[in-house]
Amino acid sequence: MRIPLGLLALASLLLSCCYPVLALDLKGRIRWNEVCPGIGDLGQAKVVLDNGKLRGGVTRDGSFVIPDVPAGTYVLSVAAHDHVFDQLRVDVFETETLPEVRPYIPGTPLSPAAVVTLPYPIVLAPRQRNDYFVPRQSFNLLAMFQNPMMLLMLGMGGLVVAMPYLMKNMDPAMLQDFQKRQARIGSLQSSLQSGDLSGGLSALMDTGEEEKPAPKQTTPAGIKHRSGKGKKR
Repeated sequence: MRIPLGLLALASLLLSCCYPVLALDLKGRIRWNEVCPGIGDLGQAKVVLDNGKLRGGVTRDGSFVIPDVPAGTYVLSVAAHDHVFDQLRVDVFETETLPEVRPYIPGTPLSPAAVVTLPYPIVLAPRQRNDYFVPRQSFNLLAMFQNPMMLLMLGMGGLVVAMPYLMKNMDPAMLQDFQKRQARIGSLQSSLQSGDLSGGLSALMDTGEEEKPAPKQTTPAGIKHRSGKGKKR
C-alpha cells in the first residue's frame, strides 16, 4: 500500500509544529570598570547579534539576555553611544550543549574560527569611552608664518620694499632697459583689459629697436675735388 506524497508532507509539517526547533537564551553580563562604572554611565545600550538581527537589553546589574537564539554562527556586539566593547563570535548548536564564544576582530572572516575560546555566560568589559568634543585650536603665530601662502605674500612684500633701493643702485643702461620692459608689460596688461589681444602681443614682441645713428657718407678714393683756383672765369 502506497502512502500519498501529500499525506507525508502534511505529517512532516505537523511533526515540525509539535517539535519546534531548539532555540537558546543567550546570557551574559557587562563587567563594570573605571571606564564605565555603572548603568548610569552606559546609558541606553543594547547587546545585538549580527547588527541587530537579535537583541537584548542591559539591566542595572549589567546582565543581559537575548531570547530564542536559533542555531547558527553570530557576531555579538554592544550598541552603545559613548563606549566601545569587544566583538565576539558566538556559535549556537542544535543540541542542548552550551554555545561556544570566541574573540572576533571586525573586518576579518568568520571562518576559520579562532582557537581561543572564552567562558560562558558571556562577560564583556568596556574598553574605552568615545570623546566627541574637539577642543578649539588656539591662535598659533608660528603656524601662520609657516603657511606657504603667507610666505609668498611676505616675499612679495619684501620685493616691493627693496625694489626702490635696487633701482637706485642699478646701472643706468640696465635701468633704462628695465623701464622699457616694464612699459611693454604695462602696455600688454592694458591691451588685454581692453580686449585688444593682438595689440598686446605686438607690444610684448616689440623689442623697441633703438634709433641707429645715420651712417657717415664716405667719399670714394678715386674722386678728387678740384679747388676753385683751377676754374676758368
